[in-house]
Amino acid sequence: MAKRIAIIQGHPDTARTHLCHALSEAYASGARAAGHDVREIAVAALDFPLLRSKAEFETGAVPPSLAPSQSAIGQADHLLIVYPLWLGTMPALLKAFLEQVFRPGFAFQLGAPGRLWKRPLRGKSARIVVTMGMPVFVYRWYFGAHGLRSLERSILGFADIGPIRESLFGMIEQASEAKRQAWLAKLRRLGADAA
Repeated sequence: MAKRIAIIQGHPDTARTHLCHALSEAYASGARAAGHDVREIAVAALDFPLLRSKAEFETGAVPPSLAPSQSAIGQADHLLIVYPLWLGTMPALLKAFLEQVFRPGFAFQLGAPGRLWKRPLRGKSARIVVTMGMPVFVYRWYFGAHGLRSLERSILGFADIGPIRESLFGMIEQASEAKRQAWLAKLRRLGADAA
């Protein structure tokens, strides 16, 4: 069954020469070939302000430049979030984008005191793709993958998005061309499966 997929390309460099771009393009290619509807969001190409207060987060409107992104995420059945690991977590630009888009009223709705919150994004699934210079096992077991866990639990999980799957690619600077091609083939297969 065809799904609606929103791809959030979180690399902050607008040059489309990074592995993150190749991976998301491979996923999109596989998804489109399988008949899925794909909408791509290049965070680096968007112009938006940073949130600077709790009041702005809770009561401010999403910037007009991000309304199409919020719409794509809201309509999607599945999200793909791709980013490079910077200082153990996602780049600041991607975090700023998620703070703007995943606001009250969209990602969750505050209920009356003592009442459960509503989560309008419930039922969507997600895959997180992270590239890094270190070995993946070092990131997972020595560093505890804290940045990845924060995205999974505090942003996507809080909005009740799930299941959340992950694909981590390490030692990318040393990877052979054959290994890179294998990674791209894997992302094409995942895109075809909308997984």
